Amino acid sequence: MRIRHRIFVEEQRVIPFTDVDDWDRDPDTVHVLAGRGSVAIGTVRLYRTDTAGRWKGDRLAVLPGHRAGIVGMRLVRFAVSTAAAAGGDVMDAFVQLQNVNFFERLGWEHNGPPVPYYGLPHQPMTFELSRAGSLAESEIPDDACLRLPAARDAPSALLVTMS
Repeated sequence: MRIRHRIFVEEQRVIPFTDVDDWDRDPDTVHVLAGRGSVAIGTVRLYRTDTAGRWKGDRLAVLPGHRAGIVGMRLVRFAVSTAAAAGGDVMDAFVQLQNVNFFERLGWEHNGPPVPYYGLPHQPMTFELSRAGSLAESEIPDDACLRLPAARDAPSALLVTMS
């Protein structure tokens, strides 16, 4: 959670003091950490929001110096694939306005007008998880040094891969 704190509390000053909330204490929340070599460089978390197949992805954070690469794409792809493999139907996210085009390129759609979220305008977006399998990995450039775990049918509470 140090990456999230660095991005959301220190850099962006979106959240005062700490970005840790009740979802972090939920044992079913999936926390994903991307590493390059022995250095953690990005993270995202995802969790079920109901029993009808709805998931939420949030707290996507990539350290400066790694944002121009594929880390964010791989983390979003991993979150979508994991939720789909766990039987999810839809994933929701509140996306900072400067990141909307990035999510649109990954197949996400607007779900209403921008709304205030932590005091900043965010675009509600959704992704139909039935489309997760149609996202060709070949469309995302390869990076032999970037490590993420494989999506699982039953996600564990913490998935971390670094090499």
